[in-house]
Amino acid sequence: MELRKERLTRYITPLREGGSLPALGEAEDEFKYVVKLRGAGHGTKSLISELVGGLVAKAFKFKVPELVLLELSPLFGITEPDEEVQELLRKSEGLNVGLHFLEGASTFDPSVNHVDTLTASKLVWLDAFLTNVDRTRLNPNMMNWHGELWLIDHGASLYFHHSWRNVEEAANDPFPFIKTHVLLPYATRLKEADKLMRQAITPRTLSKIVDMIPEEWLNEEDSDISADERRETYRRFLIKRLENSAIFTEQAIKEHEKLNS
Repeated sequence: MELRKERLTRYITPLREGGSLPALGEAEDEFKYVVKLRGAGHGTKSLISELVGGLVAKAFKFKVPELVLLELSPLFGITEPDEEVQELLRKSEGLNVGLHFLEGASTFDPSVNHVDTLTASKLVWLDAFLTNVDRTRLNPNMMNWHGELWLIDHGASLYFHHSWRNVEEAANDPFPFIKTHVLLPYATRLKEADKLMRQAITPRTLSKIVDMIPEEWLNEEDSDISADERRETYRRFLIKRLENSAIFTEQAIKEHEKLNS
């Protein structure tokens, strides 16, 4: 796994969907990116969730737009007339994360776009593994691009890091929020998905993904937790969660059964 680093050269427009206020920008490579900004919402925690969630999804062979580290200079977006957006850009100087812009993509709606039961089950498993609370019917964060399912926006994953509670407890969380997952009604093969997903990734791969988190995102002011300690906590969480996948798989199965009871 490799991450490219590019410098943002052109600010195009804010994307006002959702609460994080991402932007559409162009980088030196002349590609357009949806830019997730460190000055928004939960700051670098959202960038970590986006990066780790997207890379884990890629490791499981889901289609995810290329993730790129994007350097934002103090002059980026200087022509933006909206004062709120200007302030957001000023707070986001430095390293941000971008997803390759899927030109012409449309929202994936499982009631219209076909998704097979194994794919649905694997995706439910993935989001339970990542503790991603934001793949709902109102906000599916799935796109239909050239007739294929693409995953976007993992910024609401790994929600344990907002409180840094006991990592063992967090890794064993059954994740009841899976009941709101947009694909849960179609996830009829969760036990099979659990077996296949556990076979598809290793602790070594998860560890490599965690090592790709930029150190500057792991440093927090007014905190006695070091960047190395934070990185190790993410590593332990993901590896333990993989080991204990039966816990959240059983919860997902129960929530699926409730839909049909």
